[in-house]
Amino acid sequence: MYAILDIETTGGKYNEEGITEIAIYKFDGQEVVDQFITLINPEKPIQPFVVNLTGINNDMLRNAPKFYEIAKRIVEITQDCILVAHNASFDYRILRTEFSRLGFEYERQSLCTVELSQELIPNQPSYSLGKLVRSLGIPLSDRHRANGDALATIKLFKLLLAKDTKKTIITQSVRTETKKQVNGKLLKILDDIPAVTGVYYIHNAAGTIIYIGKSKNIKNRLNQHFTSENKKSRKIQEEVDRVTFETTGSELVALLKEAQEIRVNKPAYNRTSRKAKFDYGLYQSLDQNGYMNLQVHKLLKDVSPITTFTNRQQAKSYMHRWTDEFNLCQRYMGLDSGNGECSGAHTDKCQKACTCQETTESYNRRVQQLIERNSFAINDMIIIDRGRAIDEQSAILIEAGEFKGIGFFNLNYQIQKIDILKTIITPMQHDADIQHIIQSYTRKHKRLKIIKPTYND
Repeated sequence: MYAILDIETTGGKYNEEGITEIAIYKFDGQEVVDQFITLINPEKPIQPFVVNLTGINNDMLRNAPKFYEIAKRIVEITQDCILVAHNASFDYRILRTEFSRLGFEYERQSLCTVELSQELIPNQPSYSLGKLVRSLGIPLSDRHRANGDALATIKLFKLLLAKDTKKTIITQSVRTETKKQVNGKLLKILDDIPAVTGVYYIHNAAGTIIYIGKSKNIKNRLNQHFTSENKKSRKIQEEVDRVTFETTGSELVALLKEAQEIRVNKPAYNRTSRKAKFDYGLYQSLDQNGYMNLQVHKLLKDVSPITTFTNRQQAKSYMHRWTDEFNLCQRYMGLDSGNGECSGAHTDKCQKACTCQETTESYNRRVQQLIERNSFAINDMIIIDRGRAIDEQSAILIEAGEFKGIGFFNLNYQIQKIDILKTIITPMQHDADIQHIIQSYTRKHKRLKIIKPTYND
C-alpha cells in the first residue's frame, strides 16, 4: 500500500518551515482507496515568493486547522504505507519535523519518484514534476498546490510501476529513512550563505575547488546538495570544508561565470557540466528562386549556425513562433513539405512566397530581420541586466560577434561607449558553449535591454 503525498510550506530557513497545505492519497497500486486534503495554519507567516508561487496566503489559512489537529489523521492514512512523493526527501523531512515538534517520532518507508524516473525514464531534459509530466503527456492542473501535484504524482507513479517490469528498482528504492539530515558542519556552512543569485564554489579541506555551480538562490541550491543522496552529492557532503560565493544579481551573468570557471578550474564533480548542452543549429540557404530558406539540422562540422538549440523539439517550437512573428512561409521554414501553397497560405500572415506571389526582396528582408535578431555573428552589442545591488546593473559585451566579458556599473552612469566599457569588464573567453548560453537566454528573456555601443572618433 502506498501513500502518495504532496506538501506546500511557508518557505524560510531549513527545518523552520511550516506546512500550509497537504494532500495524501492512499493507493493500492491500482486505484485510490482513501484521501485526505486540507489547508493547514502554520502559525507563522508565508514567505512572499511562496505566496506568488502557490497562491496560498496568510488570510486563507487563518481559520484552517493547525497541524496538531490533523496529525492523527495523517498517522492513520499513512499507517502501513510507503510514502511516495516527487522529491520525497523534502516532504518526508517536513512531516518528521512537524511531528517532532509534537514530541512524536514519525517513521515510514519512502519512495522518490524523481529518483525512480531517472532510473526508469532516462535522458529526460528535466525531472521537475511540471516539466516531466508535461513531456510524458500527463495532465497537471493546480501546479504548486498540494492536490494538483499529488494527483499528477499518482499518474506518474502508475507509469513507473508499469515500466518496472522486474520490480527490482522499486524494491531497492524503498528505505525507512529518507535522505540523511544535514549534519552540524553542513548546517554551519549553510548559515553563512545568503539566498542570492550568483555562483558558488565548494572547497575541500585543502582549499581545492571540487564543485562550481550557479543558482538564483544559492542557499537553497546548497541545501539540495547537502540533503541529496545521489552519488555526486554524497561525495560533496563528505569532502566539503567551506563554500565561497560571488553574487551576480543576473542569472545570465551567473551562467556565463559558471561555464567559464568550470572550464578553467576543472572541478572534480563538474565533469558532466563541461559537456555541450546543445545539438541542433539553425542554418540558411537560397532556393532556386532566390528565397531564403531556414532549416534546423544537427550541428554541422564546418558551418557556423545562426543560433543553436538544446534539442529538435525546442528548435521546432521556435520555428513556429518565428514563422508567425515575421510572417514567414512554413515551407521555407522547414515546417511544411510538398508542392503548391504551404498549409499557412490561407492565413493573413503568409504572404504566399511559396507560390512566388511575394517578391524575393520583400520576403528575404523579413528573414534577414529574424537572423539579425537571433545571431550576433557580426554584431557589436551590450546586454544590460540586473546588478548585484539595487543601484547597479550588469553589462555583457559582444564585439564583432564574440563575447568579450562582463562588468558592473552604477545606474547613475550610462555605459554605452565601448572603450569605456572595456575598462570595467572582466575579460572572458568566447566559445560555442558561451554563445549558446547567451543566445538561448536572450531568446527566453525579452525584458533584457540590448543596446548598440558607440565608439570614440
